[in-house]
Amino acid sequence: MNTLRTAMLLAAMTALFMGVGYLIGGSGGMTIAFLIAAGMNLFSYWNADKMVLAMHHAREVDRRTAPDYYGIVEELARRAGLPMPKVYVIDNPQPNAFATGRNPQNAAVAATTGLLQALSREEVAGVMAHELAHVQNRDTLIMTITATIAGAISMLGNFAFFFGGNRDNNNGGFGIVGVLVAMIVAPLAAMIVQMAISRTREYAADRRGAEICGEPRWLASALGKIARGAERIPNMDAERSPATAHMFIVNPLSGQRMDNLFSTHPATENRIAALLRMDAERPAAPGRVDLPGGFARRASADRAPRTDGPWGGSSPRRGPWG
Repeated sequence: MNTLRTAMLLAAMTALFMGVGYLIGGSGGMTIAFLIAAGMNLFSYWNADKMVLAMHHAREVDRRTAPDYYGIVEELARRAGLPMPKVYVIDNPQPNAFATGRNPQNAAVAATTGLLQALSREEVAGVMAHELAHVQNRDTLIMTITATIAGAISMLGNFAFFFGGNRDNNNGGFGIVGVLVAMIVAPLAAMIVQMAISRTREYAADRRGAEICGEPRWLASALGKIARGAERIPNMDAERSPATAHMFIVNPLSGQRMDNLFSTHPATENRIAALLRMDAERPAAPGRVDLPGGFARRASADRAPRTDGPWGGSSPRRGPWG
């Protein structure tokens, strides 16, 4: 089903790209737009993940450079029955994370330094389980390709602003209208496509992520902290590349936190409520609950996550790299 949805999305985005090309340059513009879109689709399939990681200045880490963070991802991937993804850190103070890659064999997960410093180890596990759920559900291909093509459509709208309207149409007024449509409708249409693929998939990834880590409250608590952090701390890389916003676990852009037609994510409070309902509905599980990285704790009635930082000890700001 996800393969079919990906094909339909690519076809829709290509048609939109061609339509904007026609408004800018007539039949010749449409032909050029088709060739660009076809090449972009092929390039995006193989390289979109690398482009997105580069946009956000992500750097790869391993068991030596980030043992705790890497160990959490490794254990969660084992639980989910997934190949070990590449693990990245983004030097950004805003707490956030995303996953990318065309399939589980070529997947990558990335977390910001702000997330690793602000969240407890349990909460980090909840977040990374959510990202691995996107990998397992094969959401990452469509999310990454959408980011690339949506960004290109937005650039095409900007191109229209500078280089005029439909030159094959004798009606000069239509050319002006074409420019206005390209400037306004194309970025809006790209945003609507992002919304369509993101909103339901976030709920599905929340549920599956909670199943992978075994504790819905870990992710619920993490979402609350991430949302509050995103409100206070700007993510300048995301602001410069807004077409990638739908990939993050919580919207990294300012002013886009309402659960309405123009948001790229469901409202965080709705996601938290769904996770708490999931937690309340599951059977009681007394005894030990193993945590990634060799931790274990005794399950309790409230199952509240720890708050002493992701790496234990008295210095939660130490980070995973030493």
